[in-house]
Amino acid sequence: MGVRSVSLKFGTSGLRGLSIDLKGRASALYATAFARHMLESGHAKPGDEILVGRDFRDSSPEIAAICFGALERAGFMPVDCGTIPTPALALYGIGRKAASLMITGSHIPADRNGIKFYRPDGEIDKSDEAAINAQAESLRANMGAFDETPGSGRDAAADALAAFRARYAALLPDGALSDLKIGVYQHSTVARDLFVDLLQHFGAEVVALRRSETFIPVDTEAVSPDTVALLKAWAVQHRLDAIVSADGDGDRPLLSDETGEPLRGDLLGLITANFLNAAVVVTPVTSNSGIEAAGAFSVVRTRVGSPFVIAGMNEALAAGKSGVMGFEANGGLLTASPFTVNGVSLAPLPTRDSVLPVLAALFEAKKAGLTLSAFAGGYRLPFADADRLENFPVETSAALMAHLRGSQAALAAFLAPLGTVAATSDIDGLRVTLGDGRLVHLRPSGNAPEMRCYVEAETVDAAKSLLRQGLELIRGWSERGV
Repeated sequence: MGVRSVSLKFGTSGLRGLSIDLKGRASALYATAFARHMLESGHAKPGDEILVGRDFRDSSPEIAAICFGALERAGFMPVDCGTIPTPALALYGIGRKAASLMITGSHIPADRNGIKFYRPDGEIDKSDEAAINAQAESLRANMGAFDETPGSGRDAAADALAAFRARYAALLPDGALSDLKIGVYQHSTVARDLFVDLLQHFGAEVVALRRSETFIPVDTEAVSPDTVALLKAWAVQHRLDAIVSADGDGDRPLLSDETGEPLRGDLLGLITANFLNAAVVVTPVTSNSGIEAAGAFSVVRTRVGSPFVIAGMNEALAAGKSGVMGFEANGGLLTASPFTVNGVSLAPLPTRDSVLPVLAALFEAKKAGLTLSAFAGGYRLPFADADRLENFPVETSAALMAHLRGSQAALAAFLAPLGTVAATSDIDGLRVTLGDGRLVHLRPSGNAPEMRCYVEAETVDAAKSLLRQGLELIRGWSERGV
């Protein structure tokens, strides 16, 4: 039987697809393809370590074991970093000058999974993705029954997590979060125990909430109404100052204020940019349009996905810039330059991280003597919201985008129930400024069969209304089949 991989493809962050398609030979195929690319590109040599981490999905241990076996057969020394946040794995790999694989589907549904690939110097880029795909195609064409025998690796889970904890243990002054009562929504994120540990380390009283042994997908960019209801109920029940969480692999933060209302990820990125005194901020076009005027830094806009943010940061470094960082609308924060915080140098970590923005926001609000909601409101950004239609066929989203890009008349007719079209941007999806200044951004997900809608408006209620109308237009178009 050949390698089943019909759903597998590289999206905005790594290889993703149905778990049933990734388990078995497909895992071995892509791990081997990555290993060969590392050898041929000169990023690694035979006998080097390759680290493997994973999230809590049911399918992740099996996929990791198959990758261990494939990496060993390819001539490498696999190292088992266990269930660990993706940024912790990346930091450990950079420190050891070792390539790594993270078995995770991040925030996407539990029946899906993926692999994130890291070179010894950080995330792979789009050219690496193309090379890995080419290696996979060559292996698929030239090898019949692909060996999927599982293996194991040297246990380094404790060391890898300890290195990540040490990165942030001195970030804030001693007792910086004392007098705060903070909930940690643990669900099934691999960052759940780390958050409890660090928050207590800085003096906060911590309440652990709803730990789950079943994987729960939490999308920090489009927090579900059910999740928001939980957060709001806990905030009242426990009289919390904030609630902290993250997505499945711990690279995207979720921070809600004292009412349980989640803070948008791009606001967390903005707060962290000011916390770090950044000089250059790289962020996708989906981040809030008010960021340019909200700090003493220059802003570079990119397509959605950490590879594009990293490319933008690298261009800034190549141009001689310092104080370079980036973030995505989901809150994942990346640093390309070293920063000095609390007298300690914070080494670059050019991959998405959930811990830095959470600690920065909590500290800055407490230092200002404000609740999180009051502190966030002080930024006076346009009100933004986002959501997605799940189980939205990729073919349907592609057809919709082709229709809207086909002519200005088609776009104007589609958006007529919302208003007139004043301007458009096509950096990633279609971002439309309406005649009254509101924004609507339509974009197919790069990781799952989902259609996303982002909006900005003058009030919270107006943004929520615009988002609801935007999703209804997308749904209606799909149901009409036109």
